[in-house]
Amino acid sequence: MTLPSWQDWLFSIKAFIASMLALYIALSFDLPRPYWAMAAVYVVANPLAGATSSKGLYRALGTLIGASASVLFLPMFVNSPLLLSMVVALWTGGLLYISMLDRTPRSYVFMLAGYSLPLIALPAVDAPQTIFDIASARSQEIILGIVCASVVAQLLFPIGLSSLLSSRISNWLGDAAAWASDILRGEGGLGVTLLARQKLASDISGLDILISQLGYDAHTRGVTRQARQLRGRLMLLLPLLSSLDDRIHGLKSQDRAIHEEFFTLLGDVGTWLQVVDGPDRAVLFRSRIADLRPAAHAVDWDSLILDSALARLREIVDAWHDCLVLKKQIATGDSRGERLAFRRRRTFSRTRHHDYGMLFFYAGSVILAVLAASALWIYSGWAEGAGFVLMVAVGSSFFAAADRPAPLLLSMFVWCTVSLAVTALYQFAILPMVQSFPLLVLVLAPPFLVLGTLIPRPQLSMLAMLLTVNTASFIALSDRFSADFVSFADGGLAALAGVGFALVWTLVVRPFGGEIAARRLVHAGWSDLAQLAAGDRVEDQRRLAGRMLDRLGQLVPRLAGTENKALSTIDGYAEIRLGLNIVELQRMRNRLTPDERREVGIVLSAVAELFKERLRLGAAVTAPPRLLARIDRALATVAGRQATPARRSADALVGLRRALYRNAAPPIYSTMSEPMLLVAE
Repeated sequence: MTLPSWQDWLFSIKAFIASMLALYIALSFDLPRPYWAMAAVYVVANPLAGATSSKGLYRALGTLIGASASVLFLPMFVNSPLLLSMVVALWTGGLLYISMLDRTPRSYVFMLAGYSLPLIALPAVDAPQTIFDIASARSQEIILGIVCASVVAQLLFPIGLSSLLSSRISNWLGDAAAWASDILRGEGGLGVTLLARQKLASDISGLDILISQLGYDAHTRGVTRQARQLRGRLMLLLPLLSSLDDRIHGLKSQDRAIHEEFFTLLGDVGTWLQVVDGPDRAVLFRSRIADLRPAAHAVDWDSLILDSALARLREIVDAWHDCLVLKKQIATGDSRGERLAFRRRRTFSRTRHHDYGMLFFYAGSVILAVLAASALWIYSGWAEGAGFVLMVAVGSSFFAAADRPAPLLLSMFVWCTVSLAVTALYQFAILPMVQSFPLLVLVLAPPFLVLGTLIPRPQLSMLAMLLTVNTASFIALSDRFSADFVSFADGGLAALAGVGFALVWTLVVRPFGGEIAARRLVHAGWSDLAQLAAGDRVEDQRRLAGRMLDRLGQLVPRLAGTENKALSTIDGYAEIRLGLNIVELQRMRNRLTPDERREVGIVLSAVAELFKERLRLGAAVTAPPRLLARIDRALATVAGRQATPARRSADALVGLRRALYRNAAPPIYSTMSEPMLLVAE
C-alpha cells in the first residue's frame, strides 16, 4: 500500500476540522449525543466538495425518513417485541432492496433510511415515550455534522469536479484509444486481454458516478448534458470495437490478397485515436472509408466482410469525433461548436439490468438475519441487545450487494476490534486527563488524521469510514466525562457480537461467490436474444443495447474471477453484437422483398430456437450447421442489392455469422451447399 499523498492529507485535515467544528457546536448546544455530529462528518466526507454536498443531502433525507419511521412504529409495536422485530426487519430489508435497484449514489438514501430505524428506535424500547425527543436529537446531530462537512468542503481549499472531470475524461479516452489502437493494428482478438475490456467498461461506470455529482457543483452544472452524451459514445465504442476486431480477424483468416489500403487506413485511424485530439480529421477518414467500400452489387464473402468492417470503422470514427468534440465542450463549458455525428437515437440509453431474484435473496437474507438477532435479544434478555441487533442490520446492509460479503464483514470485525481497543485506551487512559476542548482536539488528531487519509482510496474508503465512525461512537464524547468500564465493555461487545453474527450468518446463508450471479446474467442475456429473435420484444435499440451493456459490466468482473470453465469461455461482447444485429434485422425486415423477408424470418426463428435450447439445457450449446446454412441462404438472397434495407440486412447477417460461427469457411453462393466448419482454432 502506497503512502498517503498530499491530497489525502489535505482531505483528512479538512474532515478533522469539520468534525471538531461539529463536535464543538453540538457540545455548545448541549445536544444529548454530540459524538453523532462528529461521526456524521466522516460518513459524508468526500474529497470533492460537490460529492460531499450530495452525500450529505442523501444522508439527511435517509436520517429523516428513518427517524420518522421510528416515531411512527415504536409506540405502535413496543408492547409486542416480535411484531416490532418483524417491522424493523422488513423495513430494513425492504429499503435495502430498493437501494440495490438504484445503483447510483442516490441509493444511499434508502439504505440509510432502512438501518436508521433500528439505530434510533431499538435503544429506546425501554422508554418509548421519549422516542420523539431521541429521533429529533439524532436528526439534529447528524444534520449538524452534514452542514459542517459541506461548509468546510466548500470554503477550505475546495476541490471541484471541473478539473477532475477533465482529467478523468482524458484517462477514459486514453483507455479507449489504447484498446482501439491494438485492434486497428491487428493485435486485438486474443491479444486484447479481458482486463483491458473490463477497464473500459468500468470507466463508463465511473463516469456514471461523476455525472450524478455534476448538479451539486456550481462549476459543472452546465456540462451535465455533454457528459451524458459522452457516456453514450463511450458505450457505443464497446460493441463497435469488438465488432471491428472480429471483422479484421475474419479478413486475415481468408486465403486472399490482403487489402493493403484498408490496413493502412486502420493504422492511420489508430494513430489519430492515440493523439486524443483533432476532431476535424474525421472528415478525411470518412472520405477514405467511402472510397474503399466495395460496390453495392458485390456478393463475394471477402467483399461483404470488408464492407462490414468499413461500416464499423466509419461508426468508430464518428463516435470518436463526437468524444473529442464533447471533451472540448466540457473543458471550455461552451456547448457551441462542431456538430455531433451521432444523433441521440443512435447512441445507447442508460437502461439498467436488474436481477430481481438475486436482489430479493440478498434483501431476504438481511431480513432473516435481523429477525434471528432480534429473537436472540428478546429471549436472552440481554441489556445491550439493541446494540447487537442494530450492528447486525448495519453490517448486513453495507455489504449485501457484494458477491462475497463474508471477507468484507471479516475485515469490518477485525477493524471494529482495533477501534474498540484504541477507544478503550482513550476512554480510560487519555481522556481523563483532558481538561479543555483545545487539548481534546490535540489528543484526537493523531488517529483521526491517519484514518482520514484512507477514505479517499476506493478500496479502503468503506472500512475507513466505518472505523472513524465506530471510534467516534465508542468514545461517546459529551460535555460531562464519565468512564464506566462495565457499560463500555457491554456496548463494545454488543457491537462486535453484531458484526460477528452478521459474518457467521453470511457464511451460512451465502457460501457461494459470484458464480450463481454470473450464470443468471448469462441466462438473462440468452432470454433477451431468444425473445428478440422470435419477435416477442422488438424494442428500441438504444434500450436493448443499454441493458445488454449494463449486464456486460456486471458480468465481466464475475467471469474474470470464476473458476467455472463453462462460464469463463463465454464472450459477452459477441452476444451484444448478436443482439444488435438481430434488432437491425427486425427493423429492416418489413422493408425487404417477400423472398428476402421469408429467408430472414427463417434465420431469426432458428436463432430464437438456439437460445431457447441454451436456456433449456443451461449450457452454451454450439450453434448447429443448419443455422449456418440458413444464414448463408439469406445472405445470398439479400447480398448484391443496392437498396438500403437489403444492404443493411446483409451487414447484420454477416455479423450474425461471425458471432455464431467465427471459424466457419466462407459461404459459397454458387452451389448453395451446406457450408463446412473449419476446425476451431
